Amino acid sequence: MKSQISFLLLAASVAFADPPEAIQRVTLDDRVVFSVPVATNRVTTISFPGPISAIDAVGVTSDGKSAGQFQLAHTKGSSFLSVRALARKAATNLNIRWNKRTYVFEIVESDTPVLALNLEDRAAQEAPQPAPLVTPARLLALLDKAKAFPLLKQQQPDAVADAEARTFGDKPQVTDFNDYEIRIEEVFRFNPEDTLVFHVTLRNKSDREIRYLPESFMVRAGNRLYYQSISDAPGVLPPRAASMVYFAITGTPDGGRNELSLKNEFTVLLTRLAPQSALPKPDTNSPPVSHEEKP
Repeated sequence: MKSQISFLLLAASVAFADPPEAIQRVTLDDRVVFSVPVATNRVTTISFPGPISAIDAVGVTSDGKSAGQFQLAHTKGSSFLSVRALARKAATNLNIRWNKRTYVFEIVESDTPVLALNLEDRAAQEAPQPAPLVTPARLLALLDKAKAFPLLKQQQPDAVADAEARTFGDKPQVTDFNDYEIRIEEVFRFNPEDTLVFHVTLRNKSDREIRYLPESFMVRAGNRLYYQSISDAPGVLPPRAASMVYFAITGTPDGGRNELSLKNEFTVLLTRLAPQSALPKPDTNSPPVSHEEKP
């Protein structure tokens, strides 16, 4: 246990070795020292999930006129505080009480400050919201909305008011499987249904017909796989031809909300059927022969 805590402390100490992003979102952990760079000519705001109980610090002033290396502003009962450096190379620590625990922050003067540090409660993260119940009829309606999105956006904007769209244009996301490729043309997010609709083009680069399971589409985002909830796909790709396909993913495989942003890098996968010539004689007791293509 001691070595694990030491590793966490070391990780927190080097977390900002590279120039940090101006806005950070971090999960609270009372075993970690959070290193927060602040500037003399900028204000850094640290926000908690709820009201702060107490703040302990050394070398900190609240009015900027008294002696101190840092100026701190906090209103009693509020859930945030603001701090800036008053001297070059200044350093101190803030011990902040929240929810009956103490969290330690190492504050250091820097030319590349974090301007906002938003802290999240680990307990809240561990209780994901369940995915909404979306009927097959509703999923079909979402596919239709995605297909007609530009027209609806122009003529009936209320119909897609809760939807977002990302169009790739001349820079689509393409996954190459040697004899065929999957090209992501557009992605739509319907937030109330926690559903993403993908418009993709399948292109057969070979002289042989390619068959696949229409119900097998899946999406990789980061290190997670999301399986389709519905698709509109023919299941066959003629030689040297392209096919337009729409499919959707809803929630996560474990029943939670996926909350996937359209800014993610997506990879589309499917299960391809073996060529007809490679199939054995029909056996009504055996399932179709298939394999999953991966990039």
